[in-house]
Amino acid sequence: MKKRRDRFEEDHEEHISESWLIPYADILTLLLALFIVLFASSNLDKEKYHSIMEAFKSELTGTNIDSKEAGLTITPPAKEPAKQTQVQEPDPGLSKEEIELNNLMEQLNKYIVDNHLETVISLQDTKRGVEISLKDVILFDTGKASLKENSLKMLDAFVGLINTVSNPVSIEGHTDSVPIKTAEFASNWELSSARAVSVLHYFESKNIAKNRLQFVGYGEYQPLFPNDTVEHKQENRRVNIIILRKN
Repeated sequence: MKKRRDRFEEDHEEHISESWLIPYADILTLLLALFIVLFASSNLDKEKYHSIMEAFKSELTGTNIDSKEAGLTITPPAKEPAKQTQVQEPDPGLSKEEIELNNLMEQLNKYIVDNHLETVISLQDTKRGVEISLKDVILFDTGKASLKENSLKMLDAFVGLINTVSNPVSIEGHTDSVPIKTAEFASNWELSSARAVSVLHYFESKNIAKNRLQFVGYGEYQPLFPNDTVEHKQENRRVNIIILRKN
């Protein structure tokens, strides 16, 4: 009997119960789930956070989750559809006139660029208004004030655009400092004025209202550059068409 008892005690010591491993493993699992929740909650959106919390609650209480998509998932959330770009509304601080002049300038600039005229025509928005500056070579022969035939198509385009507004139009002639004295023109004043008048009369013939038109000849007295080089003289010989601001 004693031998049997000793043997039983030895067998009992060799087979220690391992039932404690099950709750231990459960605790580790719950701790892992807790850390995952804490990490995920700082990176996911509100809806995904609630789903994770439901999954965590299920682990703790043993209840089932009805939705198959709830809880942790490796499937990334669907991307939201791209928002359509809204058309920018005009600045409410701009007056109707300013909006019209801005639109006019955009159309003029498009015409100049589309027709590769940047080297002979410049465009700028000044305090006076929208200013189109044309080098004389695109409009006139040297020492002449009659419009070139091949310039009329371009002027027609400008007429169409200028007629989209009701602002007054000033046409201003300029020359270089090289003196001129012919039977037709006694000085650069007469030449610059005659050139401005030629553009004015063409605009009048294309139905720009007469009461919108004015002209002036500045001669050589408002140069853009000193008249010291051929290039500078060419820049100074020009006709400016200015769509004036009303105020």
